[in-house]
Amino acid sequence: MVVISSAELRNNLKKYLDLAKDEAVVIQRGRTETFVLSRQERLLPDANLASAVTAEELLIGIEEDIKKMFRSSNSILLQA
Repeated sequence: MVVISSAELRNNLKKYLDLAKDEAVVIQRGRTETFVLSRQERLLPDANLASAVTAEELLIGIEEDIKKMFRSSNSILLQA
């Protein structure tokens, strides 16, 4: 593990990205913020697509939510 400043990272980004392939790089920003730079394995495209929705499915869901909100706001107004 290597600890560096954010300025050091900025000045030598390639060096620390290469280093992060094998070990964690801790970046200290000021006195209160700390970040860890590490390599993340690439996710398979199929893994992301399995949980994806189509634009049509998204619009249907949004429409259903809007209808629910409209019904609940109307029932509140009728009770008043």
